[in-house]
Amino acid sequence: MEENKFNFSEEEISSDESVEQSKQAVKADAKGLFLSVKTFLVELLDFRHDTDREATIEAIKGDIPFKGATAWILICSIFVASVGLNADSTAVVIGAMLISPLMGPILGVGMSIAINDIDTLKKSLINLATMIVLSLLTAFLFFKFFPTADLVTNELFGRTKPDVRDVLIAFFGGSALIIARTKKGTIASVIFGVAIATALMPPLCTAGYGLAHNWDYFVGAMYLFTINTIFIALATFIVLKVLRFPMLKYANSKKRKRIAQLASILAILVMAPAIWTFINFIRQSGFENDYNNFVKDEIKSNPELWFQKGTWSEETNKITLFFNGEILEATEADLRNEIKQYEKIKDFDLEIYGNKNRSFDKISDAYDRAIIDLDKKDNVISGLQKQIAELQVEITDLNKVIESNSTQNTMVSFTNLSRDAKVRFSDLQYFGYAKMLESKDFINIDTITVANVKWRSSLKDSLVIEKEKKLSEWLKSELKTDTIILRRN
Repeated sequence: MEENKFNFSEEEISSDESVEQSKQAVKADAKGLFLSVKTFLVELLDFRHDTDREATIEAIKGDIPFKGATAWILICSIFVASVGLNADSTAVVIGAMLISPLMGPILGVGMSIAINDIDTLKKSLINLATMIVLSLLTAFLFFKFFPTADLVTNELFGRTKPDVRDVLIAFFGGSALIIARTKKGTIASVIFGVAIATALMPPLCTAGYGLAHNWDYFVGAMYLFTINTIFIALATFIVLKVLRFPMLKYANSKKRKRIAQLASILAILVMAPAIWTFINFIRQSGFENDYNNFVKDEIKSNPELWFQKGTWSEETNKITLFFNGEILEATEADLRNEIKQYEKIKDFDLEIYGNKNRSFDKISDAYDRAIIDLDKKDNVISGLQKQIAELQVEITDLNKVIESNSTQNTMVSFTNLSRDAKVRFSDLQYFGYAKMLESKDFINIDTITVANVKWRSSLKDSLVIEKEKKLSEWLKSELKTDTIILRRN
């Protein structure tokens, strides 16, 4: 039996160990990378270590009182915001938001519930109610007696239709605000930004307008203000709980327990409407999106349909559509069938109204008449344009005559005139004049006389002005003109 000269067993074992070691090294590297990323994210997003609890509580309590200067600041900011809304000026409205003191009591409500401070909660609610009443009264008086108060602007109308975006703005804006307030060294830019984003002042001003002119505007604007208030307070409550702000302790255990229960009930009362509002907005947004998609995809995309307007109502489960022209039964049946494809509005009743008096034939006749009228107007315009062209030619010929006459007399007696000027005004070092043509409307041409002069440099300005005045009068007399323009070199 021949002996095997090659032994591969040791090499195979060595290769297996190398592969295993490589796998272990990769696992170790992956684990290390995961820990590094986790550490980085924790350090990036953790804001607990930079929290100043005592200073935050004191600062929020300091912004709650409402009297004296704070009351007048609120009144002034309400007037500024009302003027901005009435004038449809976004910049003015933003300025009013920045000076408004409304945010203090709202933060106080959220903080007092979070730390179980019933006294601060009472003060916050009382001051917030006082601010709201004073704001509504001020805005009501402005829009009631201001001459253009009946003008409904985009800024006013935009505060009466809250949606889910307003909920998100209030919650995340309030979160950013309370995080900034709890940080050591408050970030002023965040506070200003939240004041602008959450927009507490404009809804109150719009509500004042509603009290003066339109009750529906009052309801919509107060709804928006309530949303902003609740979600800012809710964000404050959640952030302070996450940061584990210490609960207020009472010597009497029964009182402490009772107050804790009361604070919990109030927290639920604050959060319940907020959650209900958010869910309601989500549902309404779903209805509105499906309705808009239905109109866009099934109606506006159809060139045979002349869509005028449409409305939808969740309360009556009804969609009403208005068209110009007649709507055939087949088209109506097709629309009723297509709406079944949209989940949120598939059970809505569809009411379709066409304008039978606006049939296609009548519309075509009206179009033909409009074309004929346009042709007549084009003929009139063409005749007027021809007359204008002829007048322009006449004006051009007249301008040429004026230009020719003026250039012939430009250099008349310049030698004698310059010599006499030097004799009369010995301080002159340079003198020249010419007739210049000018046109202010690029049609008519005028001729003016321009004189260039240079005086001895040692001459004082007061003397120069006096001599130029005399020189101007002399030149008017010599050149027989009413106007001389002197230019100093």
